[in-house]
Amino acid sequence: MDGIVEIVAPQRIISPCVNVCRIDPATRRCQGCTRTIDEITRWTRMTDAERDAVMAELSRRKGA
Repeated sequence: MDGIVEIVAPQRIISPCVNVCRIDPATRRCQGCTRTIDEITRWTRMTDAERDAVMAELSRRKGA
């Protein structure tokens, strides 16, 4: 494959936002997506691994 360049389109960062943006004062999490303010503000700067970890945590939070 010498001399061959593969062009890969950038991947879109998928957000768990559901457009219900209210912070619960008791949990300090968004009532729509259950992310913390820190997770919301850092979302676009997180690595794929960090976002995957948050997504796994959101599943747990919603189930609780």
